[in-house]
Amino acid sequence: MSEIGKPELRILAIANQKGGVGKTTTAINLAAGLVERGARVLLIDLDPQGNASTGLGIDAASRERTTFDLLIDEMPITEVMQKSSIDELWICAANSDLSSADMELVANEKRSFLLHDALREPDIEAMAFDYVLIDCPPSLSLLTVNALVAADAVLVPLQSEFFALEGLSQLMLTIREVRQAANPRLRIEGVVLTMHDARNRLAQQVESDARETLGDLVFKTVVPRNVRVSEAPSYALPVLSYDSASKGSEAYRALVDEILARHPLIKNKEVL
Repeated sequence: MSEIGKPELRILAIANQKGGVGKTTTAINLAAGLVERGARVLLIDLDPQGNASTGLGIDAASRERTTFDLLIDEMPITEVMQKSSIDELWICAANSDLSSADMELVANEKRSFLLHDALREPDIEAMAFDYVLIDCPPSLSLLTVNALVAADAVLVPLQSEFFALEGLSQLMLTIREVRQAANPRLRIEGVVLTMHDARNRLAQQVESDARETLGDLVFKTVVPRNVRVSEAPSYALPVLSYDSASKGSEAYRALVDEILARHPLIKNKEVL
């Protein structure tokens, strides 16, 4: 995607069709952690609940232009994005308008490629982002398909609970179909275990099963069940800002480091 001497933009979709698995929390804190490591990041909120937007302090009145306008009206992405309260972290906010997007998109011949095309406009290149993170809705809808077609890779949060692995099969099938039909470069970045209680035998069994079934696809980092992680959104902050020393913050920084170990940041031809 990048030319010689230019930073390479990496696009990650954060996806799991099951709700309540820590998807949005992971998107917010991964974005904040990448910024801490020197990256310039754009977070795209594709969830009609708009929780990523709320979690970064974008109130309802500040969402005049949203990802609905980006996809349905094909508004330039630079007119939709806005700065968050964190330096070098931008966001395309979402609201409940997005809940009707699937119906609106059905008649559009480019319906699966709208986000892909928006992220490849000359204006977005001028922003010199290192990472674009896409917080997908908890469904395998056209919104999620747009994210998968646009992305380089998919990061899957997996809650440490019964039936967790069973829910992955349909997502993996969708990823395979998108790879065959629209985005052959799409890969799985990895699976991160979230809301993990190491004292709970079920959580231990889920981790064991996940590592046995998925092997190296499972990140070494495990995000613990942590009260600070749960509290942070009510203060419109990532946990890395809300309580930098918490176990949750430590885990998300470790996850960022795992990702950057695979794909180092390159700025001005220097590896960071």
